[in-house]
Amino acid sequence: LTPTGSTSTKVELRGNVLLLECIAAGLPTPVIRWIKEGGELPANRTFFENFKKTLKIIDVSEADSGNYKCIARNILGSAHHVISVTVKAAPYWITAPRNLVLSPGEDGTLICRANGNPKPSISWLANGVPI
Repeated sequence: LTPTGSTSTKVELRGNVLLLECIAAGLPTPVIRWIKEGGELPANRTFFENFKKTLKIIDVSEADSGNYKCIARNILGSAHHVISVTVKAAPYWITAPRNLVLSPGEDGTLICRANGNPKPSISWLANGVPI
């Protein structure tokens, strides 16, 4: 089975295409199956290529992080390999701040929600000066 060993790691960026490859040798030719440990492969974004040797997940997100196992099996036995996938993400807006127009003495609220991996820190500035 290629990759060799029992485990390997892969890092991909949010929004990209995740490609995982597992090549098995044997006679009769092994059938390859992919599973996500503790979860499901994303139904509408998962594709298999090269007779299931390649697992392709499009538009990956942080939720796609986890352990993916390829299992190669024929009538004589099986072999498996686990690929630990981490999806990293540059900061992105969940709720971006919006312009706020207030009259003197009026209260207002600005909301800023961002995410990423690693989790971004949020800081507020007024006219370029930290608040």
